[in-house]
Amino acid sequence: MVTRRNDEYRDATLVGELAARIRRLSRRPLRIMEVCGTHTVSIFRHGIRSLLPETITLLSGPGCPVCVTDTAEIDACIALARRPEILVATFGDLLRVPGSRSSLERERASGADVRVVYSALDAVELARRHPGREVVFLGIGFETTAPTVAAAVLAAHRSGIENFSVLCLHKTVPPALEALTALGDLRIDAFLLPGHVSVVIGRRAYLPFFERTRLPCAIAGFEPVDILQAVAAIVGQAENGKPALENAYRRAVAEEGNPAAQRVLAQVFAPADARWRGLGVIPASGLAVRAAWAAFDAARRFSLTATPVPEPRGCSCGEILTARKTPPECPLYGSRCTPGDPVGPCMVSSEGTCAAYFRYHDASAGG
Repeated sequence: MVTRRNDEYRDATLVGELAARIRRLSRRPLRIMEVCGTHTVSIFRHGIRSLLPETITLLSGPGCPVCVTDTAEIDACIALARRPEILVATFGDLLRVPGSRSSLERERASGADVRVVYSALDAVELARRHPGREVVFLGIGFETTAPTVAAAVLAAHRSGIENFSVLCLHKTVPPALEALTALGDLRIDAFLLPGHVSVVIGRRAYLPFFERTRLPCAIAGFEPVDILQAVAAIVGQAENGKPALENAYRRAVAEEGNPAAQRVLAQVFAPADARWRGLGVIPASGLAVRAAWAAFDAARRFSLTATPVPEPRGCSCGEILTARKTPPECPLYGSRCTPGDPVGPCMVSSEGTCAAYFRYHDASAGG
């Protein structure tokens, strides 16, 4: 108990020192985008905006994998759930995301076999235990979760499990950074880069983006001290006119990332164009199952196609994901769209900007 109190005291002291340093350094307006949903939640939960000077604006970006999944892709998940021979396995935060006419939660209430799992390997086990069913795992997430899904495909192959497949809707972060900087109606001066993704891909993966844009960047962890250290690094870069690609999360992120995870990822998946909610189609920003593993590709196996559909009328989720709007600027926010009855995915996921804003904003000054 004493050690914990000492740690908390040290953290609180560091937070105060870092906030004072940022206020001392910051002289010019600076718009910093965090592209990780976990960062967004942590910033709201800990009231980090209230510690920063008025010169700094934090922008919440497209770092929630469920949120950026296109409506047409959600519809494809729902189409699978409606097939009686298929058992759909998914992470829980996808259940309540609305498609164009339904959701996985509604389909399950109507009798569809939709199971919540904690890993893709759990879905492989479901396939082993139900040999008479087709088990499809819904692969949604960034580079953090994609290697585990690739490993599940390899595990199913080694075990001779033929009734397991993956609907691969994974997306990758660096191409999204390029797309964000190309938005003509949005000014981003710097990026707070995601910690979990960077553990897998490493600092080096961002070098092409940084060399092209020369925008200040820092990889950050998720505690208040981590985030403020990264913000201080970015402010220092901007004020000195010396942009850099800084790793402020060295205890977890290596220069080259996790080579073993990268090898598994490359063995099963290949880059593919992908549609992002709010950003449209971004070249080579998604992952597709390689032809060598086609037997485990649910899109091929069940002849799935994703037909683009419009966003729900009035929903500003796409604009919120690209920081062109804040949640209260959406006409549905807090009235028709609430955590209990969401219209868009930004209000559903625990990493969604609208959900974080709804839960924490009253306690987070300057939101």
